[in-house]
Amino acid sequence: MDYYILHKPFGVLSQFTREEPHHKTLADLGEFPKDIYPVGRLDKDSEGLLILTNDPKLNHRLLNPNFRHKRTYLAQVEQIPEKEDLEILEKGVEIKVGKRYHSTLPCKAKLLEPPPSVSERVPSIRYRKSIPTAWIQLTLTEGKNRQVRKMCAKIGFPVLRLIRISIENLSLKQMKSGDFYKIDKAELFHFLFQKSE
Repeated sequence: MDYYILHKPFGVLSQFTREEPHHKTLADLGEFPKDIYPVGRLDKDSEGLLILTNDPKLNHRLLNPNFRHKRTYLAQVEQIPEKEDLEILEKGVEIKVGKRYHSTLPCKAKLLEPPPSVSERVPSIRYRKSIPTAWIQLTLTEGKNRQVRKMCAKIGFPVLRLIRISIENLSLKQMKSGDFYKIDKAELFHFLFQKSE
């Protein structure tokens, strides 16, 4: 089995198949074995940590909601949330997932002051001089489609930029956008599950 850690750039689909000629996919970032696929997804507009593997058991462990592993994100939002706003996020909000409504599980949310040191996005986000922005850190134990964006929009703070920085104890560290490397199974599982398997 093969395991890779990747820092997905903005504008790249979390897949190897190009649906339209102009699409950028994981295949544009480098050479991978033919049977490798991403575990979970980050939408095209999101950045950050992706695990690539051909191990179906790992896929099950990380995507089955019964296992509830932590995912941590940095979200740059319009306006500056108050403590009360973050408490609403932490308790859970109702978002639409497909045709149904879903009450999000309790999570951890905090305002990052000073803002985190992150590289500029290419292309850069849209700035509006009249509207301040802030960075918040969110740690969830579930991964519904576009969940962080929907949660923040629900309480009135649209997300301008979203970066997944860690899954359990596996983090991006100093990886730059587009970087990837192969990782040993025992090391990966130690970060993800606190023990080698």
